[in-house]
Amino acid sequence: MQNNLKTSLCGMPLNSPIILLSGCVGFGEEYTRIKGFSNSSVGAVCLKGTTLAPRLGNKAHRIAETPNGMLNAIGLQNPGTDSVINDILPSLDKDETRFIINISGSSVEEYGEIAKHFDETDIDAIEINISCPNVKEGGVAFGNDPDMSFRVVEICRKNTNKPIITKLSPNQTDIAANALRCIDAGSDGLAVINTVMGMAIDIEKKQPIIGNNQGGLSGPAIKPIALLKVHQVYEVSKKHKIPIIGQGGIVTAADAIEFIIAGADTVGIGTALFYDPLVCKSINDGISEYLDRHGLNNVGSLVGSLSLN
Repeated sequence: MQNNLKTSLCGMPLNSPIILLSGCVGFGEEYTRIKGFSNSSVGAVCLKGTTLAPRLGNKAHRIAETPNGMLNAIGLQNPGTDSVINDILPSLDKDETRFIINISGSSVEEYGEIAKHFDETDIDAIEINISCPNVKEGGVAFGNDPDMSFRVVEICRKNTNKPIITKLSPNQTDIAANALRCIDAGSDGLAVINTVMGMAIDIEKKQPIIGNNQGGLSGPAIKPIALLKVHQVYEVSKKHKIPIIGQGGIVTAADAIEFIIAGADTVGIGTALFYDPLVCKSINDGISEYLDRHGLNNVGSLVGSLSLN
């Protein structure tokens, strides 16, 4: 790995600014079965979304390809916290890379309980998915309400000493204001952005293609939205020295560099892995070459270097 790619996130040293995103690489070992792929090529792997109890997920269809992207509504299918801790975490090769657990809950209390369970493991950090519906209070997503976002981060902070990264939804009025509330509650980092809600329709059946009717749109189609949101969040997070994982449609090194210039300390790769499971090497190589060409010693020298018109 090139030396100029070494960076850090929430105090964790990373060999690369690339983070493999939750939901795209299963529980960390699936892609290692592909010839030429290694988790050592990335800075960290974010494991699949985990809830307190096992979940079967949504009915089919769960995925639909769209122009320059894809819709998904998996429904947080996972074996539950106890199974992940007892059966999956021990099998991960911790010498290859860092591992981050992504947690989801249907109540504030559930988030806190899951965080407490993982605090007692060797997982490197906890990512909070606050895009889940608040079942106790009408089903509105936690992440669309800054006060609810604060409460979720706050209870997780009380239950763990591990770094907390809060994954922000783009489906809200003011993402910067929400980011600030999450920082105030104790978030050590921010992941910007989660998927954008969308729909695809079967015109012959006159029905949504996705069994859940709607799903999260990811891939290159959302990159311009994600870039703007990263810039908006960076404007408030930089004052608190809170790092950002920039994500949403990154496929090439040039895409990744755009996010870093906008304010991302690291970059998340997800949907691109479905197109090319070995894409991380070309992104790493491209970032390293760009830094050399511009006389920059490290990724940090490029973060937030955007100059507005």
